[in-house]
Amino acid sequence: MEQSASIYDVHKIVNACHSDPFSVLGIHEVSSPDATKRLFAIRSFMPNAKDLYVIKDNKRYLMEKIHPDGFFEVFLTDTVFFSYKFEITDYNDYTFDVVDPYSFLPVISDYDLYLFNEGNNYKIYEKLGAHICTINNVVGTLFAVWAPSAKNVSVVGSFNQWDGRRNPMRYRGKSGVWELFIPYVTSGELYKFEIRTSDNQLLVKSDPFANYSELRPKTASIVYDLDNYNWSDASWIYERDSKTNFRKPISIYEVHLGSWQKPYPKCDSFLSYRDLADKLVSYVKNMGYTHIELMPISEYPFDGSWGYQVTGYYSVTSRYGTPTDFKYFVDVCHNNNIGVILDWVPAHFPKDEHGLAKFDGSCLFEHCNSKQGEHPDWGTLIFNFGRHEVKNFLIANALFWFDKYHIDGLRVDAVASMLYLDYGKKDGEWIPNKWGGKENVEAIDFLRHLNSICYKYFPGIMMMAEESTSWAMVTKPTDVGGLGFSYKWNMGWMNDFLQYLSFDPIYRKYHHNLLTFSMVYAYSENFILVLSHDEVVHQKGSMINKMPGDYWQKFAGLRACYGFMFCHPGKKLLFMGNDFAQFDEWNYTKSLDWHLLKFEYHNKINAYIKDLNFLYRSQKSLHEVDFTYDGFEWIDCNDNNHSVICFIRKALDCNDFLIIICNFTPMVYNDYRIGLPKSGHYHEIFCSDDDKYGGSGVCHPDGIWAEDVCFHNRPFSAKLSVPPLAISIFKPD
Repeated sequence: MEQSASIYDVHKIVNACHSDPFSVLGIHEVSSPDATKRLFAIRSFMPNAKDLYVIKDNKRYLMEKIHPDGFFEVFLTDTVFFSYKFEITDYNDYTFDVVDPYSFLPVISDYDLYLFNEGNNYKIYEKLGAHICTINNVVGTLFAVWAPSAKNVSVVGSFNQWDGRRNPMRYRGKSGVWELFIPYVTSGELYKFEIRTSDNQLLVKSDPFANYSELRPKTASIVYDLDNYNWSDASWIYERDSKTNFRKPISIYEVHLGSWQKPYPKCDSFLSYRDLADKLVSYVKNMGYTHIELMPISEYPFDGSWGYQVTGYYSVTSRYGTPTDFKYFVDVCHNNNIGVILDWVPAHFPKDEHGLAKFDGSCLFEHCNSKQGEHPDWGTLIFNFGRHEVKNFLIANALFWFDKYHIDGLRVDAVASMLYLDYGKKDGEWIPNKWGGKENVEAIDFLRHLNSICYKYFPGIMMMAEESTSWAMVTKPTDVGGLGFSYKWNMGWMNDFLQYLSFDPIYRKYHHNLLTFSMVYAYSENFILVLSHDEVVHQKGSMINKMPGDYWQKFAGLRACYGFMFCHPGKKLLFMGNDFAQFDEWNYTKSLDWHLLKFEYHNKINAYIKDLNFLYRSQKSLHEVDFTYDGFEWIDCNDNNHSVICFIRKALDCNDFLIIICNFTPMVYNDYRIGLPKSGHYHEIFCSDDDKYGGSGVCHPDGIWAEDVCFHNRPFSAKLSVPPLAISIFKPD
């Protein structure tokens, strides 16, 4: 006797609330009255179908519509399970064939799901999300999403009229993962997940693992094939992974892609990744930088967040083009010997309805308790680093950028907010750890795990921490108790140095320690000296406007500032616009003021930064020994009356060294004597007071000769004229 679908099951399917649609839809063996034949029921829900046929062995079998909304059923006999497809005639009398999504077995393996639940499936981005694939010779897209608290989940999109009844997903048991292979859905299709929560609310969410998304304010995810690009950077990757970065010159140009340059003045549009591959890469290469650091390009809804409130962690922002376009940008960078670093934000995420917040109606990615799960100052949610799947989501995301986009490093944003449970919170607004302390033990373990895994699979990459406190051992290996980062932004140097520069030169002698104190802790971490975007927004003033004095003194002071930075131990980072002395603060809504390069002083300081970059790269003593005492010696750090310091920078070969003198007053000091480590002639290889940079020309084209006069506890010394607001660099012949 034929067994039709129960009224209960039909009702649940028609109303998109069945927890196990595969138990109803598709092909199922039922009791057969004929012992020699097996009887199969084929069921489908097609609300757009006027008539529906099963095509089996080139024969058509009309299906019975047993519910007016479009639930169809037919019974066929055979000796074994068989393949079939549907022929649909819609209400416009258009006829076409489709393959039944409910005729396929599960795709994601139980082992993959087990590893994900354990937090160790580091390529989970190849399973969850939307992936174009071929199954049983049928091309389509496999959709999968983690939503363990959902009653049921459907794929909705442009291919099913955003109807949540059409494509309910298969639940993969305790894993919390839902999956569905939909034939014929390919690249470019829009989609989301419709989620019914435990209290029967309907949520429509973007895909957390989406590879591409609609341009804001739209929020749909887009099916995209990430394996459609032929890379040409194999030699770069090999070279990167075969050597350590610590002894290389690293000079980073920090960029916000949307405001670096506009297609034309006063427009709201952006240069594309391909435009930037031409214009930005050419500029960076010409200026001598070694790396570009991009402010976040993971998809984000609000331009004013600058990308630091992410909704699409696996989706490169569509503001500037497609994922393929971004791959082209990275490829061009590598072929021009420029590394690419991304700002990455695992500390928090926004509350936008289409994003991760309350993803399946429960606190899935975040903590449930607001004292653990919210940043009151930022209005964002904090990841639950104690949950295996959340850690897996984030660690796999870091690996995703290295794997799929060949990125060379991640600068991890707001690490301090991850390390401290009371970060940005008042008493009573946070919950201590199990020992009563304020350290976020789960986040600490996450960071150590993150770094160890990233270096295991991609040994040549860089992991950089923006950590603004004095947390110990940020850049020490995890096996000795460190966090495992390769570099840390030196926020202490930046704050002290900019405070020092803010004083009128006449008062700087009273604050000399701000200039020299950084050497007390310079080797406690592997530091990057940064003058970043954070220092030129929110009424802090541009770099040139931080300099006191008249017009000439501002530019001279800025040259001295950059010169000291490039000679100080540590790798380097400058934000865009700093290198041609833009007067206005950075504004993310408009282009940099490139027209300033038409003016002499701006053009000359741009040339100065270019020469400084190439000097830094060519002189091993300026970059080879940044993180031990062997690369630096004070000659004199105590001349606060003149606001002059002088020191030695050394390469691995101790005979390769430079003498550096910095004057932070607008006075020329003639017959100024400094101690020298060896006899002979020293030629001046760089002078920021050169007239070609806009200086006063107090330089030493003939160099200086060491005299047999002990000074500064050195066996030799020399007299020279110290130029005003300037840096002079000498090298022994």
